[in-house]
Amino acid sequence: MRFLCVYKPSRAEATPTTQQEMTEMGKLIEEFTKEGVLVSTEGCLPSALGARVRQSAGKVTVTDGPFAEAKELIGGFAMIKANSKQDAIELTKRFLRVAGDGETEIRQLYEAGPIPGKP
Repeated sequence: MRFLCVYKPSRAEATPTTQQEMTEMGKLIEEFTKEGVLVSTEGCLPSALGARVRQSAGKVTVTDGPFAEAKELIGGFAMIKANSKQDAIELTKRFLRVAGDGETEIRQLYEAGPIPGKP
């Protein structure tokens, strides 16, 4: 099964990453790659370079960044392979121990066949 993990750090968006943090994350990415669980991962550039596109009642609005609500900002994502949602949670816990405070939303990606938990 594949899962999309979307990371929302709790620290301010402009907080620079230290060399030690980058080194630790590099080691974790290498571990996940060797274990065969990491499909893809990327960090996001600052929200000042982004935009939000929203549609409501057929009307589309575009809001350029930066965005004020830090808890809503996506810091990056990873696509992982895991045998179950619980395994994906355990991998995410390992990630958070390196990445630091924040939250990660885990969503299983659709694959052909029955949807888990559905009759």
